[in-house]
Amino acid sequence: MTLPQAVEAIRPTDRACLERARRRLDRLTKPVGSLGRLEDLAACYVGITGEEQPAIPRAAVFTFAADHGVVDEGVSAYPRTVTAQMVLNFLRSGAGVNVLASHVGAEVRVVDIGVAHEFGPLPGLLHRKVAHGTRNFLREPAMTREQAIYAIEIGVNLAVEATSEGLGLLGTGDMGIGNTTASAAITAVMTGESVVAVTGRGTGIDEAGWAHKVAVIEQALSNRRPDAADPLDILAKVGGFEIAGLAGLILGGAACRRPVVLDGFIAGAAAMIAVGLQPLCCEYLIASHLSVERGHQAILKKLGLRPLFDLDLRLGEGTGACLAISLIHGAIKIFTGMATFDEAGVSERLS
Repeated sequence: MTLPQAVEAIRPTDRACLERARRRLDRLTKPVGSLGRLEDLAACYVGITGEEQPAIPRAAVFTFAADHGVVDEGVSAYPRTVTAQMVLNFLRSGAGVNVLASHVGAEVRVVDIGVAHEFGPLPGLLHRKVAHGTRNFLREPAMTREQAIYAIEIGVNLAVEATSEGLGLLGTGDMGIGNTTASAAITAVMTGESVVAVTGRGTGIDEAGWAHKVAVIEQALSNRRPDAADPLDILAKVGGFEIAGLAGLILGGAACRRPVVLDGFIAGAAAMIAVGLQPLCCEYLIASHLSVERGHQAILKKLGLRPLFDLDLRLGEGTGACLAISLIHGAIKIFTGMATFDEAGVSERLS
């Protein structure tokens, strides 16, 4: 599926299904609304998928990995080589996302979309490399517009393939040293907030390192001048291949009527790109958590999304998405497993 085809295929979620789901939730053996946002999650899932008696969906977290040329400017506490090393850790099931995915019964699908390393054939690794990392966007555009589209279409088609395999929930994950710098640049452009307001400490840089990171992003935006009205221009000039892949996964999931569970800051930046390309895909997004990264709150405000929890997470990888998948599964079980007042023979509230 091409990017234009995905954009064209996305339709509003099913409001009639959503309302029928809400009516059923109101008839369950509990005070109306007493399960709060679990009820909202259940109704949201029904409205997105059109499944009025849904089974517990199979879930997968797609962890896209890519390197960033802007790391050459000293914006990260870790060297670029960590990206490839963490890909190998994912494949050995040694990372946080692996542990939490196993805990909630989800798969982890690791995608090399732009790591500056040749892995060779490795079981479990999805080889979708666009290039060996982006270019240093302080000095030149991160990628060409054609590469941006190509990387988005990789994500679109991974979502289409996953849906054809029967997956019902798509989680977003990322790995890429330097990707909070790219995400902060995207966030500043797309929210209109200052670079200072949306730039965090990423992997844990100190105060001087943070000030340098802010200065690099500010100068890069001055040099590149991305068009705030053109998501592809923003992505090409200051983005990352994993951000593009995640944007594509969101678009592809929406085109296939599957909920997409956002992780944190990087996934949020990707979501803004996707929503910029097709606003309707926002109806298919579930925000897992509020990241410690300071720009994430601005992203969620821009998208109009309310996170499910705030646990001071900032790891990425898809860890927050995993925890949200567990909540979504619980919400669906409530919806399909609880009895109504009529079914249980329980007296209702006195009018």
